[in-house]
Amino acid sequence: MRGGGWRDLAEAQEGLLSWRQLRALAVSHAEVRHHVAMERWAHRSSQVVSTTTGPLSAQQRLWLGVLHGGPTAMIAGLSAAERHGLRGWARETITVLVDNPMSFEPLEGFTFLRSRRKHRLLIGRGELPVCKLEPAVLMFASREPHLRTALGSLAAVTQQRLTTPGRLRDWVRVLAPLRRAAPIRRFLDDLAGGAQSLTEVDVHRLCAQWGIARPNTQRRRADRAGRRRYTDCEWKLPDGRTLVLEIDGSFHDDVMQAMDDRARNRKLTTPNRVVVSCSAYEIRHEPHSVMEDLIALGVPRTSRRS
Repeated sequence: MRGGGWRDLAEAQEGLLSWRQLRALAVSHAEVRHHVAMERWAHRSSQVVSTTTGPLSAQQRLWLGVLHGGPTAMIAGLSAAERHGLRGWARETITVLVDNPMSFEPLEGFTFLRSRRKHRLLIGRGELPVCKLEPAVLMFASREPHLRTALGSLAAVTQQRLTTPGRLRDWVRVLAPLRRAAPIRRFLDDLAGGAQSLTEVDVHRLCAQWGIARPNTQRRRADRAGRRRYTDCEWKLPDGRTLVLEIDGSFHDDVMQAMDDRARNRKLTTPNRVVVSCSAYEIRHEPHSVMEDLIALGVPRTSRRS
């Protein structure tokens, strides 16, 4: 083995090396076979070996994907968004963006997607090649079969304050042509107007249909314990009180989470602030019940129901 070049590179790449890199470092096939035979190294794909044995860590699996995909490959989609801090949208399959998905064998546990967009435009900073957050989530939204899931991912990255609707809208223009650009732009305009989640956008739409006032969303409030809270939807009632609607998502199926949310709602309730709740399922599938209850509770009417 000539020098320690492969050692330095392996250390930077969590112990993984591609055959392309080994050739550039003048490491022969015979040397690799020797390390494998001595059980110091292991074959991980047709393009990648590891200088460690045993199960791969989560970080090593990411390196395996980009090294298998080629010199311009990068982690993309929700896999990239998770690296940027997105919570609650993890997927078992890792998404990798490549120039040409037909230039190598498929790899179990990975999805390789092709993009002709310039590598330097998309790539973020850091040792591991990861797509920037905005293009990663927008390209996921453009390819996801279900529009609601696609738009939900955009709501999630803004709600978790990883980016803004404005930055996402700028990237829609940069990525043009982008599939679903028109509905994505409309949705981002809704988010920019204050709706921070997909169900809150649904509430705004339903309010327009039922002729009731649009709510204020994501208002910062302090509960009785002094903790800072953000409410989903609020209306000022004619009698001076405030009506708060909290929308529970699917993660509220967890019993402990549901208990915490009920306690949170109690602490937000005051003589002048009434807190009620509904589920995202009701907003999507039983909106008439929610709207009728809001009207009965005194939410102001703006027009006749359309």
